[in-house]
Amino acid sequence: MTMKRMMLGTTAALTMLGAGQAHAAAHGSLTVGYFLEWPMPFEYAKQMGTYDEALGMTVNWVSFDTGTAMSAAMASGDVQLSVSQGVPPFVVATSAGQDLQILDVAVSYSDNDNCVVAEALEIDKDSADELAGKKVAVPLGTAAHYGFLRQMDHFGVDLASLNIVDMAPPDGAAAIAQGSVDMFCGWGGSLSRAKEFGNVLLTGAEKEELGILVFDVTSGPASWVAENSDTVARFLKVTANANAMWADEENHAEMLPVIARDAGMSEEDTASTLSTFVFPPVEEQLSSKWLGGGAQEFMQGVAQVFVDAGSIGSALPSYADRVNTGPLTSADGM
Repeated sequence: MTMKRMMLGTTAALTMLGAGQAHAAAHGSLTVGYFLEWPMPFEYAKQMGTYDEALGMTVNWVSFDTGTAMSAAMASGDVQLSVSQGVPPFVVATSAGQDLQILDVAVSYSDNDNCVVAEALEIDKDSADELAGKKVAVPLGTAAHYGFLRQMDHFGVDLASLNIVDMAPPDGAAAIAQGSVDMFCGWGGSLSRAKEFGNVLLTGAEKEELGILVFDVTSGPASWVAENSDTVARFLKVTANANAMWADEENHAEMLPVIARDAGMSEEDTASTLSTFVFPPVEEQLSSKWLGGGAQEFMQGVAQVFVDAGSIGSALPSYADRVNTGPLTSADGM
């Protein structure tokens, strides 16, 4: 699927916004999107029924392969909140006119979203120019897509010289394992599998030095958030409490098996993945580094990269109103 077709699909889905949300509210339930093979502390609370208890309603959870699919589900009204949506797909959707808002910083993970080059090619950061003519599996409009664009720009690789194929991470990982693509870009368990068949060009620390930040957010449709701000605040409070619980290593033995089961991963792989994640506490999320200004500036930069690459038609004049700290501030006071 091309970015243009994906954007048109998102725009068309906007006409359905509200129907699913009204249905959910009327039936005392909430539907939340998340990723499998993407272990996070909130999954402990999910399994323990803590969200249902705190919100006083049934929380239904639906798994997705990409953040772009989350955007489409929120546009149609089938999903009210998405946990750990990547900033790039959020920017793609809002640039197309979808009225989404960032509600918290779900996770920062510069080492868990990357591109892997097939081992047989023997290409590393010192020979990245040899990627010209190669076939690359990239989930378009995602954090992995943004990181891919920034890395290719850094290495001076002409995008026109590459055969870029839109693939969700699980499919991309299978493709590089089978030798049907030369490079994979993605995250989580798919990235771990892909690394068995190749090497990364840049480490997380090296990417951060280039200003390639990688973080996800909890997001939701602005209209629904405005009408359900207390529900959103209570949801974010449960998430924050789960993050704080995980921050104490004494709780790992209790939480890890539950998180692993929910993520569909082994405990060993779950622990390995979580070791690369950072879950900023609420006070830090509300600081200038993140939702107090940093995220808004970062989104502007992401949008410009996509515009320059021809992936989206134009950026918004500002992404400042795409961040709503009201519910998180309320959660901090609970």
